[in-house]
Amino acid sequence: MAQAPRWVAIVDDDPSVLKALSRLLRTRAIDTQTYESAAEFLDSLPERTKDAWPECLILDLQMPGMNGLELQRHLNRSGIQIPTIVITAHSEDDMRELCITAGADAYLLKPLEDLALIAAINDIRTRSARS
Repeated sequence: MAQAPRWVAIVDDDPSVLKALSRLLRTRAIDTQTYESAAEFLDSLPERTKDAWPECLILDLQMPGMNGLELQRHLNRSGIQIPTIVITAHSEDDMRELCITAGADAYLLKPLEDLALIAAINDIRTRSARS
């Protein structure tokens, strides 16, 4: 059986963050797709079968329209289980708790530390390999 492609989806309304994260992950041989909004990401999912969903979702918490937590909850309600790393420039303990409760695998503060992000992705990959 062929292995599904491994790639990471990045959803952030800041084009400079999208570019920087995509560049960082490419230096680690991690393919990415970037989306400037939750709606853009959701619009891309029907085109993909479950096997072609991203292995991981890096999701900005503060976005206009549907924010990161709302997107995460929408995916959960829709039965779409994608391991998620929430990123935010706002350190709020209650929001961290809400995201983790909603199923986020990691909650990281901007500016992101490269090694912390790579470690979170590797943790997700390790858990996925075991299941």
